[in-house]
Amino acid sequence: MTIPTAADQHYPLIGPGDPEPFSLYNPDGTAPVLLVCDHASKAFPRVMNQLGLADWVLDQHVASDIGAAMVTRHLSDLLDAPAVLAGYSRLIIDPNRKLTSSTAFIEVSDGITVPGNIDLSEEEKADRVASFFDPYHQAITDRLERFKSRGVTPAFISVHTCTPVFNQVVREMHIGVMWDKDPRIPLPFIRNLEAMEGVCVGDNEPYSGKHPHDFTIDFHAEPEGLPHVGIEVRQDLVGEEEGARRWAGILADGLEDVLSDIVGLQPRR
Repeated sequence: MTIPTAADQHYPLIGPGDPEPFSLYNPDGTAPVLLVCDHASKAFPRVMNQLGLADWVLDQHVASDIGAAMVTRHLSDLLDAPAVLAGYSRLIIDPNRKLTSSTAFIEVSDGITVPGNIDLSEEEKADRVASFFDPYHQAITDRLERFKSRGVTPAFISVHTCTPVFNQVVREMHIGVMWDKDPRIPLPFIRNLEAMEGVCVGDNEPYSGKHPHDFTIDFHAEPEGLPHVGIEVRQDLVGEEEGARRWAGILADGLEDVLSDIVGLQPRR
């Protein structure tokens, strides 16, 4: 299948040489699982001039989930599951927020003012939706339709990372498991992680899967009855490739028998 690129589509804010609004990793993966990574990238298209932000801001957690893309790709390899990763910084538009949320086009993030998000017009917001938000979510929908066309009900796993300290509170957990109404993956996954030596797990910590403004799982997985879970890994553990690979392995070990029972994932060899 040929994947349309920015050159083939009309994305108002993406120009020649800019990244695509999403990327597919391991698109031919055979597992009945779809991985998504909402905050995979710190990229900005050239026309947006980084929203007036200094370069150092792009290396902070406000711009992207540090290490999340690496964890997603390693987990994709381990499970042999396709993955969809967002192509641009959440500071432009947050793909995991309802468009009506005040944090979809955030003006101040963790004390950092985002000049290019102040007093946005509805037209400017619409251009961002058309360029970044809609293409990413359409890519997720397309992957789910491919499963559906084969009669497969996949597991839906959203990968994020979080800071080790927030509001001067140290986060002891290494992995957070986010869920709301569907316990099929989260509860046995938590039990498996808790049984591992040296792994500290948060049940709906440091964030809750019941957050009313979250979007991706609520939009794609819940209405279709797909078994799903949100995962948060602490950023200081996965900021480098070695750590991302190690913790992706821990996630895969915790998920494998759960996914085998729920969606028939074949054991790794």
